[in-house]
Amino acid sequence: MKKARRALLGRSLKPVRIACINYAEEMMSDRMMARLTAALQKCYDEHFLPVWGYPVDLDVTRKPKPTDWQLVYFDDATHKNFLGRHELTHRGQPISKIFLKALGEDDPVSLAASHELFEMVLDPMANLWADKTRHTQYAYEVCDAVEEEAFLVNGFPMSNFVYPSWFEPFKHPRGTRFDHMGSLKAPFSMTEGGYVIKKVNGRRVVKQFGSPEKRRRFAKEDRRGHRSEFRDPQGEHHAGRRAAKPRG
Repeated sequence: MKKARRALLGRSLKPVRIACINYAEEMMSDRMMARLTAALQKCYDEHFLPVWGYPVDLDVTRKPKPTDWQLVYFDDATHKNFLGRHELTHRGQPISKIFLKALGEDDPVSLAASHELFEMVLDPMANLWADKTRHTQYAYEVCDAVEEEAFLVNGFPMSNFVYPSWFEPFKHPRGTRFDHMGSLKAPFSMTEGGYVIKKVNGRRVVKQFGSPEKRRRFAKEDRRGHRSEFRDPQGEHHAGRRAAKPRG
């Protein structure tokens, strides 16, 4: 029994390989892709991993392995390789997408990429919810509540993210940290530039914003293809090549 437990623990700590693929030929060079990926790996290992404990290896490639998760960069959703990509690859593996032309001047690619990476790792199927009350659940997204805040790694702005305590509705000791940059003071709270996705009474999915200004900015954004869209019954979805076929 002890050997079995040790073997299982060792397997659970093996890093997940995430294939980083650059289809954004107009917007990002291979050199920039390499620099960005190195900075993301450093950010993940030094900031995210000690908090959440889920190791990953980021690998720049054009040929992902069948077991790879994917972090894919596009100029926009019209790229030929976007066809068939939704919240899972056609092999059923998790995937996140970054659309560079949709990013504003105040939204660097590293901020969007770290946001997508962190949230994919913690909720790869985009289907987890945390209970605040019997009637209200919050989407298990770790960057949305603080998504306009950033810290620097190798000169690249990286997304702030919440801590496990943010998803815990009970009282916490004084000094408890709820996000990496120390902006939040309570579970399920958000910054003025953040938002949250809630499910009410087990059915109705709503978005709540940290400020009226954030609501207006959000309404102007092109969120097609983002992971959060797959939680929203009214969101725009891009079906995968095998999405219509039952798995298993």
